[in-house]
Amino acid sequence: MEGSKGLIMRSTGSWYEIRSESGKVFKGRLKGKFKLKGPKTSNPVTVGDRVIYAVEDEANETVVIEEIIPRTNYIIRKSVHKTGQGQLMAANVDQAIFVMTLKSPKTSLGFLDRFLVTAEAFRIPVTIVFNKMDLLNEQEEDQIFEYAALYQELGYGILFTSIPRSQGVDEFKAMFAGKVSLLAGHSGVGKSSLLNLVSPHLNIKVKEISDFAQKGVHTTTYSTMWELGPETYLIDSPGINELGVMEIEKEELSHYFPEMRALIGECKFNNCLHISEPSCAVLKAFEAGDIAHSRYLSYLSIFENNDNRR
Repeated sequence: MEGSKGLIMRSTGSWYEIRSESGKVFKGRLKGKFKLKGPKTSNPVTVGDRVIYAVEDEANETVVIEEIIPRTNYIIRKSVHKTGQGQLMAANVDQAIFVMTLKSPKTSLGFLDRFLVTAEAFRIPVTIVFNKMDLLNEQEEDQIFEYAALYQELGYGILFTSIPRSQGVDEFKAMFAGKVSLLAGHSGVGKSSLLNLVSPHLNIKVKEISDFAQKGVHTTTYSTMWELGPETYLIDSPGINELGVMEIEKEELSHYFPEMRALIGECKFNNCLHISEPSCAVLKAFEAGDIAHSRYLSYLSIFENNDNRR
C-alpha cells in the first residue's frame, strides 16, 4: 500500500500524533530503519513536520512514519539533556511569536536575542509580545517602551498585552489567521492565558508562577500543534528557560543581527568577526552608540558559546 501524507500535531517522545489529509488522527512511530537527514537531534521528527506514513494496525489506528517531507524551515535549540545534539521545537512555520515579561518572571534581552538569531537563520518573521503590562510601574513601562523601540527599529513586530486590562488582546487574536505560528517564551510569561483568549475551546492548562524560583512552572512538556481555524495552526512550544543557539558558525553569526548585517560590507576584512579587528564597521557603530550595548553583548555571548549569560 502506498504511503499517505500526514501532519505531526503532537510529539510525546517516541510516539507522534499524526493528522491525515482527511482529518483523521493516528498514533505513529518511526520506522525501525529510519534514515535521518538534516540536523543531529534528540527528536528526529517535530511538530509541524509533514510526513509520509503507512497504516500499521487499522484496529488500533497506529501508523509507521516512513519519510519526512523536506522542511521549509525549523526552529532548533541545544538539547538540554544531550551534549552536542539539538532539540527541534517546530518545523514549517510562517511566523514566530515570542512572549516576554519584565517581571513575574523577568525575560532577559540575551534570551530574546538568542531566539531572534535562531529565527533569523531561517528568515522566520518574529513578533515580540510584551505581556503583563498591568504589573509595571511608570519607570518599568518606560523601560519596556525603550526595548520595544530598539527591536521595532530592527524590523521586528511589537505588541503590548495585558489580560486584566484587555490590552492588545484583539490584535493578538488577529495575528494567527491563515498562518502556522510558533508561540515561544519562558515558562510563566502568560502564553497559555493568552492562548485561551484566542481559542477558549482548547482549554490549555495554566499554572501559577513559582514564587520560589520566579521562573514559572512548566505547563507544556512537548510541543503541540492546535488547529485554530481554516489553514490556521498554532504550535505551542514547551516553556523554555534556556536556549542554546545551534548550527550557526561563528563567521556567519553577525548575518543574523540585522543591524550588523547592514554593515558587514564596510569592514576592512572580509572575514571580520567584529571582536577586535582594525577598521571594523560594526565596532565603530557600537562605539558610536548605533548598535545597542545589550545587542552587542548578546553577540559576544553567542559567539563565545556562553549559554549561561542570559
